[in-house]
Amino acid sequence: MLHHVGIEIAPAEIERAAELFELLGFERVEPPPGLARYTWLERGGSQVHLMPSEAPVAAPEGHFAVVAPEFEATIGRLQKAGFEVEPRGAHWGAARATVHAPNGHRIELMAAPPSRPG
Repeated sequence: MLHHVGIEIAPAEIERAAELFELLGFERVEPPPGLARYTWLERGGSQVHLMPSEAPVAAPEGHFAVVAPEFEATIGRLQKAGFEVEPRGAHWGAARATVHAPNGHRIELMAAPPSRPG
């Protein structure tokens, strides 16, 4: 299990980034006191840590994938909130799309995880 991913976000964009993850079904959780400067969100035991940075870096091709519950409804909520969602080709028989968090972090949205062969 991947426990968490940390992404750099400009301080002024932290709330907008948190909104995106909340639309994906994540909920805010309290970080330990020594890490209180970060915003933590969690869903199903996996976390995203939003790390304030005055000069955030997002890898141009790097990304992480999230299985989006109720895929079409989730896409609609993201679009209604002003996030640009780009449809992608289906893999493993499941719909996919891409959305960018503030500061350019690419998130692949999957209707379902890939099934294991056999």
